[in-house]
Amino acid sequence: YTYDSLNDLYAALPGEDRRPTSDIRFTATSPLARYFHNERLPLYLDNTSALPASLQSEQSRLALLGARLFVVLPGKERPSGWLALGPRLSGLPYTPRDLRFLENIADQASVAIERVQTVAHLERRIQEMNALTRVSQGVNVTLTFDDVLELIYAQTAQIIPTSHFHITLYDKTSDYYYYGFCVENNERIASRENIPYSATTGLSPDVIRKGRPVMTQDYIRECQARTLTPILENVFAWMGVPLNAGAESIGALSIGSRDGATVYTRGQLELLQAIADQTAGAIVKARLLQETQQRAHQLTTLNEITRQLTGTLELEPLLQNILENAVGILNCEAGSLFLVDEQTDELVFKVTVGPVAANLIGQRLAPGTGIVGRAVQTQGPVIENEEQRSNRFNGIDQQTGFVSRALMAVPLQVKDRVIGVIEVINRRDGLPFVMDDQTLLTAFAGQAAVAIENARLYTLTDQELAVRVEELSVMQRIDRELNASLEMDRAMRITLDWALRQSNAEAGLIGMLEENKLRVMSHHGFDERVAELPDQTMNVDLPAMALAVESGLPQRLTVGPDMSVKLLPTTHTQIVIPIRRETNVIGLLHLESTSDSQVDLAFLTRLTDHAAIAISNAQLYGEVQRANVAKSDFVSFVAHELKNPMTSIKGYTELLAGGAVGQINDMQTNFLQTIKSNVERMSTLVSDLNDNSKIEAGRLRLDFKATYVPDLVDEVVRSMRKLIEDKKQTLDLNLAENLPPIWADRTRVIQVLTNLVSNAFKYTPEGGYMQVGAEETTNHWDPQGAAKVVHIWVKDSGIGMSEEDKQKIFQKFFRSDDPKARESPGTGLGLNITKSLVEMQGGMIWFESEFRKGTSFHFTVPVAEE
Repeated sequence: YTYDSLNDLYAALPGEDRRPTSDIRFTATSPLARYFHNERLPLYLDNTSALPASLQSEQSRLALLGARLFVVLPGKERPSGWLALGPRLSGLPYTPRDLRFLENIADQASVAIERVQTVAHLERRIQEMNALTRVSQGVNVTLTFDDVLELIYAQTAQIIPTSHFHITLYDKTSDYYYYGFCVENNERIASRENIPYSATTGLSPDVIRKGRPVMTQDYIRECQARTLTPILENVFAWMGVPLNAGAESIGALSIGSRDGATVYTRGQLELLQAIADQTAGAIVKARLLQETQQRAHQLTTLNEITRQLTGTLELEPLLQNILENAVGILNCEAGSLFLVDEQTDELVFKVTVGPVAANLIGQRLAPGTGIVGRAVQTQGPVIENEEQRSNRFNGIDQQTGFVSRALMAVPLQVKDRVIGVIEVINRRDGLPFVMDDQTLLTAFAGQAAVAIENARLYTLTDQELAVRVEELSVMQRIDRELNASLEMDRAMRITLDWALRQSNAEAGLIGMLEENKLRVMSHHGFDERVAELPDQTMNVDLPAMALAVESGLPQRLTVGPDMSVKLLPTTHTQIVIPIRRETNVIGLLHLESTSDSQVDLAFLTRLTDHAAIAISNAQLYGEVQRANVAKSDFVSFVAHELKNPMTSIKGYTELLAGGAVGQINDMQTNFLQTIKSNVERMSTLVSDLNDNSKIEAGRLRLDFKATYVPDLVDEVVRSMRKLIEDKKQTLDLNLAENLPPIWADRTRVIQVLTNLVSNAFKYTPEGGYMQVGAEETTNHWDPQGAAKVVHIWVKDSGIGMSEEDKQKIFQKFFRSDDPKARESPGTGLGLNITKSLVEMQGGMIWFESEFRKGTSFHFTVPVAEE
């Protein structure tokens, strides 16, 4: 047996087979060791009854050992060991000579053994110092938290025998313990790291709480003695030391051995404490660096996310983005985002992230359900870690099928109103949620809530804008329909149709107020009631109607079974909209519905406002039409009354000029010619005014017949021939052969041609050139007109028109300021009437003109169908 200073015991050396010659060991304080410390003489045992009193407690161990002779190996401070010999093979007892021989061997061997043990002890101390130096150097260079723990484990395992190595850390804020580093059976088990466990489990929490080391050779028994639940199995020797950072313990460093022969010593405990002291400083530094880097990254991410959120106004992508970033910023496994239904206060699943059930989206939670419900009720964050878990959220966990170890819910608040909740589940590092996580997520939730509210407002604004645009589109359609005609009946009918369509009312009527009565202009669903009305007029005695007339405001009333207040027996709701012109109510729109329909009164009011304008325009148009008819009648009357005296004046003037009553002189001839010229001029003016008034009043009647163009041209040319010859002008005819007949009023086409040829004659100087032409052609000037037309033109080499005159040539009473044009008299109505006559017959008229070079007028007339 030799002394093992590392384990502070005496163990048998190996034999020739390199196996220990005995498994029985003796501690340095055992009775046998103390015996040899006091006695240098050999101990010879013939039988156990010869044992000294001090060795009686070792009787069973010595019996198992089977030795008969013990010879001490003397040492300076303690025995270096002893020789334990069994009976002699010869069966004879040991002789004094044998004892002296053995003592001499033991004395010489003890010197050598002590020398070897001293060297081994120095080497071990050097190894321990090297290990401590490497730990010290490593923790000052290695900044990564996990690398620091790996280094500490590697150096510890080199100098202290261990199969289990743990670094247990304590989170003071949340009051829980967890493995920061876990090696069992010489293999690292990462799955057991960062998982909180109870303070009554294992010896490490006791070491941390008391701040004192614990060493035991029987781990299970020690746990039982302290009423703690063992956390390790099949571990014998165990020791743990506190990780002291200043005045408090941040954790514990512990080692254990599954080898029953391993016994930890006080020296090893001190060595482990020395390693732990350096480890604590390294852990604090690595933690601070890790937390600083993590928070810096989180804050940077938070700023970037905030910028992203403020740039997104679409609600659904925004919600997805918020939850993904919330889960990412805290490095969580999953999460959900809820919005509060403002109508029911229920929480609605809007977005989920992670391995959770997709069918949760859209589902609702009753107010107050789970930690999300409590976050809404308390308007503050809620954390539930595994050891704090209540049963209130178990149902939701079952729905998701997801095992949740830690939950944190933070409300999304805008001012004092909670609009939703962000819930994150399970940190990926396995740790529970702490106050720092809560603070970070709360800051993020504040920004997210503002972004969600902005997106909501934008969506509502966009929706309202879309509704408004749709309404404006509808109003434009209504306006187009109302303005397509100036008939009052049609305007009333269109207004009622649109009101029924937009309100979903079953019946309605619209009418104008006449002396406190309503004249029904259009109706739907009231056929029997309206048929009973005398002259389509009804009293304004329904309560809703009377209120609308009196106040000038829309009325919506719910009516009962009393038939005196409604027109239909099944009516439930009445809507009456006053039709106002400025401040006066000029009519009523009355609707009745059998259901409690929510009608947009604002729209119906705008509809009646537009209708009021159309109705007023129709009324004004009617008055204008009546005025035009009156004017036309007056002009026709005047024209008729003037024609008779002018005919007489013209006839008697011609008789006098022809000498019917005697010879007249030259001066009398000139006077008579002046009278004739002015009478003709007045006749033309009266005729033009008559035609113009009929056209304006829509009372000009056309007599359409199939007519041949050459006949019309010939008649016009014959009437103008003498005037043209007297002015020495040339008139050329360019009429195509086999021209088809045109469908027109013969008299009015002659009037058009006469006007154009007369203008060409008047504005072409003496000796000038004129041409009248016609051809059959496809109507490429007017795609909406007849397919085949006869194109007629009148061309001259006259004075032409300026660019300014071209813009006004077809206006009524227009007379050019050109002095040459002013030399010829005119009314300014001829071309206006000509244009109207051409268009009334389905044709088009246009011109080309070059100043001082000539003008060409063109017009078309449809070909008569066979």
